[in-house]
Amino acid sequence: MDKPSDEWDLILQPKRRLFDLHLREVIRYRDLIWLFVKRDFVTQYKQTILGPLWFIINPLFSTVMYSFVFGNLAKIGTDGIPFLLFYYAGTMLWTFFTGCFNDASNIFLNNAGLFGKVYFPRLTVPISNVFSNLTKVAIQFVTLMVFYIYYLVIKAPVRPSWWSLAFPLIFVWLAVLANGMGMIISSLTTKYRDLKHLIGFALHLAMYATPVVYPLSQIPEKFAWVNYVNPVSAPIELFRIWFYGAGTVPPEMIATSLGMTAGFTVLGLVMFNQNERNYIDVV
Repeated sequence: MDKPSDEWDLILQPKRRLFDLHLREVIRYRDLIWLFVKRDFVTQYKQTILGPLWFIINPLFSTVMYSFVFGNLAKIGTDGIPFLLFYYAGTMLWTFFTGCFNDASNIFLNNAGLFGKVYFPRLTVPISNVFSNLTKVAIQFVTLMVFYIYYLVIKAPVRPSWWSLAFPLIFVWLAVLANGMGMIISSLTTKYRDLKHLIGFALHLAMYATPVVYPLSQIPEKFAWVNYVNPVSAPIELFRIWFYGAGTVPPEMIATSLGMTAGFTVLGLVMFNQNERNYIDVV
């Protein structure tokens, strides 16, 4: 005899509202989030010689290259910040943003097989992607702090503020922004696969429209609008202000970035929620 439906531990029902996110289920499946994080970490660096050291080596190589090209050859100023600190921080934050964005923008394509076989809250996947990228950036941040302490000891022109203690807010800001934008792209790429190639190309160009290898002070006034429409600019420059005491971010730019972050997040969640219903028929 079948068990009455009101005695089941879990009842699956179709989503009808725009924000049927089932956050309680996400909390119940927190162990699954940890398993996804562990899976991503192990599969990415399994059978590698240096393993997690690549988290440090990659931004260091980029820092050395940027220092030579933009600092020594192009003579682009860094507001008095030592090259190593300036370029490493920019590279670290940009890599974290693009990592979260790329993972979020490929959620449905990369997990189509898993999504089609078993039920679990789909929102656990983008959340686990954020924690995976936080693991990587944590290692890079510790490395940056080693360099940072060295420059403080030799009395380099860096002036940390009390706001530097709030640095986790920068990572949360970038993660929320990247996931909001990524979920929008992920919902679109289930139907339009070539959009994936366009996004990869656009990300490479977007880095040069972001203060990664130059400070905002080096941008001509007539191009200042670029940083207002680029929501990644404000958190990266703000990080340098908090830790190095150099640079400036207009309050209007911060407000614009936060507003765009909220907008992308809401739209991304709505599209993710709606696309979850029928993506398996498309993919």
